Amino acid sequence: MRAFLWLFIIGVAAAVSLRGAQPPTSSPRILHDPRETHLANVQQLTDGGENAEAYFSFDGKKIIFQSTRPPFKADQMFTMNPDGSDVRLVSSGKGRCTCGFFSPDGKKILYSSTDWWSDEPPPPPDRSKGYVWGLYPYRIYIANADGSNRKAITDGEGYNAEASFSPDGKRVLFTSDRDGDLDLYEMDLRTGKVKRLTNELGYDGGPFYSWDGKYIVWRASRPRTPEEIADYKALLKERAIRPMNLEVWVMRSDGTGKRQVTRLGGANWAPFMHPDNKRIIFSSNHEDPRGREFDLYIINVDGTGLKRITYTPEFDGFPMFSRDGKKLIWASNRNSKRPGETNIFVADWRD
Repeated sequence: MRAFLWLFIIGVAAAVSLRGAQPPTSSPRILHDPRETHLANVQQLTDGGENAEAYFSFDGKKIIFQSTRPPFKADQMFTMNPDGSDVRLVSSGKGRCTCGFFSPDGKKILYSSTDWWSDEPPPPPDRSKGYVWGLYPYRIYIANADGSNRKAITDGEGYNAEASFSPDGKRVLFTSDRDGDLDLYEMDLRTGKVKRLTNELGYDGGPFYSWDGKYIVWRASRPRTPEEIADYKALLKERAIRPMNLEVWVMRSDGTGKRQVTRLGGANWAPFMHPDNKRIIFSSNHEDPRGREFDLYIINVDGTGLKRITYTPEFDGFPMFSRDGKKLIWASNRNSKRPGETNIFVADWRD
């Protein structure tokens, strides 16, 4: 559900077939729309398949991402160089994986996998209930950067995913259903102590720390009407969620000062802080009446100054700035050879 990836492409014939998204319709092959004035020197790093959730290491020298590609049946974790070379499998090749992230020193990786539960990927959720995401039995693992010496930091059969390191490498932020709802938690890696950060009914997920470690940005749903609440709780019992209404939120890293940033309607998700710690980039479908087109937007942390960044006709999501703010990496259906392909792109960022 950061992921995962799930994850958050909304089910209205949305863009990616990741985390259960619907395959898009075909469109002209466009690498860079001239209206994307904040992006320069756009490069495509992968070529075919389903590739998403690509995140830079803190020094910008490596990228970790998830991909479904032969011979694997579901998403696995890979690393590569910033130019797309030296692609290496760093997960087991079994089960389903999501939400990779590098430790600040680049020596460790963090990701979630279901391979403890079965070598086979878990079955998809029942779509007779509409577009829903499955809450798979993920456990969170930390391993060396090459995938070796892997150790689980969560247990049980619940959902534990969407994890990321704090900038000091001492804590891990993640989403879990361990207390009966989908909330954000923080684990102290030295003591193993877990602190719950959210407790309002609804899905809280896709969390990241700001680069200075003072804030957390995430996406959340807040069912309000009796019908919305009943639907949310019923799906949760069946280990599923309907990701149709999400907004971007921010809070202090200790869990205080929670504040809703966007009020756009539709699905607003995959938020990530700019290194200036004053702006948030995210993906949204709020401008498409059909809800099918997802583009990147940037907004100030106080909710002002909304600006559209991408203009491709299908899906742009999972954005991340490099630590120096000079690069942007994201996943997109742009320039695809076949409908349903999602690839990784990187560009120079122009303020």
